[in-house]
Amino acid sequence: MRRLFLDTEFTSLSRHRRLISLALVDPSGPECYVELVEGWASEDCSEFVVQIVLPQLDLPARGMSREQARTALLRFLDGYAGAEIISDALAWDWPLLLELLAPATLPSGIVSREIRGLLAGLEESQIPHHALLDARLMAEQYALRG
Repeated sequence: MRRLFLDTEFTSLSRHRRLISLALVDPSGPECYVELVEGWASEDCSEFVVQIVLPQLDLPARGMSREQARTALLRFLDGYAGAEIISDALAWDWPLLLELLAPATLPSGIVSREIRGLLAGLEESQIPHHALLDARLMAEQYALRG
């Protein structure tokens, strides 16, 4: 089964969080990364997100509507029937992935799995808190675990 590594950035650690960016990384190369220009506001972001996450975004170059992001995500996932999506924080990431896909659903055969602590061996300064870079880092750390 192929593995994809999922990470998201969102407005705050609350049940009212809104998706800002999402990445799915296949360790063999293909990646899907989206930055949203709608559906969230900087006023709703925690201080951490304002200071660390938002400055890393490139919304003028990479920003897209939710519909464009949904289309990109569905196009990417279309080639992954029978894949396992791995996250180190599934309770936070998975609902945001499904919300972005709605009303569409995941292709058949895609399952989710949480592996806590994928980045636990790293210093905080080594974790970028950028969805694409973090997903790549999780894939690397998973490979190192063997």
